[in-house]
Amino acid sequence: MGIELKKIAHVIDEQYAAETAMLREIKAGSYTLDAPYVKLNPYLIAPLTALVCFTTPEETEAKVVVKGKEAEGDIGFSFPRAKEHLLPIYGLYAETDNTVEITLGTGAVKTLSIRTEKAPDSVHLPTGVKCVPGYLGGKVVFLSPTSPASTAAYDYRGDVRWYGTLNFAFDLKRVKNGRLLIGTNRLLLPPYNVTGLFEMGMIGKIYKEFRLFGGYHHDQFEMEDGNLLILTQDPSQGTVEDMCVLVDRGTGQILKSWDYKKVLPQYPTGGSGSQDAHDWFHNNAVWYDKKTHSLTFSGRHQDIIINIGYDDHELKWIIGDPDNWPQEMVDKYFFKPVGDLSRFDWQYEQHACLVLPDGDVMCFDNGHWRAKRKENYVKARDNFSRGVRYRIDTEKMEIEQIWQYGKERGAEFFSSYICNVEYYGEGHYLVHSGGIGYMNGEACELPPVAYQDEGVRFNSITVEVKDDQVMYELEIPANYYRAEKLDLYCPEDALTFGKGELLGSLGVTEEFTTVPDLPAGGAVPEKYALKMAQESDRLVIKALFEKGQMVMLLLEGKTTHAYFVPTTKRPYLAMCVGTFLENDERAVELPISFENISGDYKISLIIDEYKYDTGVEISI
Repeated sequence: MGIELKKIAHVIDEQYAAETAMLREIKAGSYTLDAPYVKLNPYLIAPLTALVCFTTPEETEAKVVVKGKEAEGDIGFSFPRAKEHLLPIYGLYAETDNTVEITLGTGAVKTLSIRTEKAPDSVHLPTGVKCVPGYLGGKVVFLSPTSPASTAAYDYRGDVRWYGTLNFAFDLKRVKNGRLLIGTNRLLLPPYNVTGLFEMGMIGKIYKEFRLFGGYHHDQFEMEDGNLLILTQDPSQGTVEDMCVLVDRGTGQILKSWDYKKVLPQYPTGGSGSQDAHDWFHNNAVWYDKKTHSLTFSGRHQDIIINIGYDDHELKWIIGDPDNWPQEMVDKYFFKPVGDLSRFDWQYEQHACLVLPDGDVMCFDNGHWRAKRKENYVKARDNFSRGVRYRIDTEKMEIEQIWQYGKERGAEFFSSYICNVEYYGEGHYLVHSGGIGYMNGEACELPPVAYQDEGVRFNSITVEVKDDQVMYELEIPANYYRAEKLDLYCPEDALTFGKGELLGSLGVTEEFTTVPDLPAGGAVPEKYALKMAQESDRLVIKALFEKGQMVMLLLEGKTTHAYFVPTTKRPYLAMCVGTFLENDERAVELPISFENISGDYKISLIIDEYKYDTGVEISI
């Protein structure tokens, strides 16, 4: 059986083709309020959205209301005066004949029925939801998954009002132009580093993909000028998740970078229970503070939150347990706890740090192991996770814990990984414990996705607290990286037509300079299950190899390009997104960038002592 080269269109190309066809249909018709054009899921990846189009003789406003199961569930938005009306519809229910009311400024009303399909099983339904009446006010809570699940938005009843069909990764954030930033669905470096970020409208249209040579992981932050801070790494350095870059919003080019190896000692210094030399810091959050013109980063594998000068790149302070750190660093950078020390706890393997307007620092304290020395590690069943707020004095180098939520809930709220907190105002917070897991009825010691066992039970609990009262609580049987409360409609998120952009670069994939001269082995044996896919900017191969096999892929044309295929996997001690994981431990995936490559090539594969002919030819 021959090996095929599968051609995979980029979602931007697929959406442009769908949009072009849709605009052709709209132009060909004469659509009115009484007989409008209705397109469900116009951009292919957001099934609970639609677009309604019609014209009116005179300019007039238009108001859309998607009727809820009860009045509190209504989701609506008013659009400005126009003759040509292009009305995005958000907040539909799955597998429902949805009622959508359109009211014009003239008083004319049209009621539409829009039928949606059943959501896939990956759109998990809540097992519990509580909400103070009227509290969410039409907002929804977005959850981005790490266990097998879909990115989805839940309303006050726990009903799903939006979900995506792509395997989006990591945090979802709304930026100033009203659009969403979220990790792409294209894996670059296992186990979960993806090619970059999508900038996407709520309707599902992807306007930009920001690509990075080192890929994207965990978090991003929009600066005042629109440029983006993105967490990444330099694969050539042999370590991961220890760099941040500033990316130009218009071009995708890297303007500035921060390498934490230049300001911190690495493995085994400060190591948490999950640290190794490869993933020594594990940066999972970035925050820019304008008042101090500084960057704050969360390093899970050193149990620390650090602050670095934006311009001078110098280390300013460290929040974390100073035990087992060099004394000269403790004296210079660490804080001394003050206040009521009976209520004070350090954070461990924390996530989602942020700096509040008054300079306080918040994070989600996962509490994994909850000690710096192995002999003091705390079992999950006896542990806790929480949202915590610290007040720091950088002159006296003192720290005081002034608020927390979660410790009182004990092991039921314990997440060894992922999670986040949000600040909405004084006394008003979100605390998302998204990485809860149980094995045989007992809290998991490691991230639940790491077990790859059907006996693991996943859970997440998202809580909003206002003045120490729980206003909203959502429990879903899956693990979710972060939670974000948003309006589905945003005035700045105006639909614009045209093809999306691929920005930045995947860089040049490292080549192997020496190619051994080996005897021909014929066709690639079927046992390796070799698959190849050609995307717009790269070649991706997948196969099954035993640990330690010598494997090399060759592109042979006027010149030969040789790429080493790694078959020795590292143990993943921090599986923050498990949705890209293969069940077979032999599974290998290698992307090869088309940067600086062009021409016609024959693809060969060296496996151990033979060179095999794949029978595949590629034009780049």
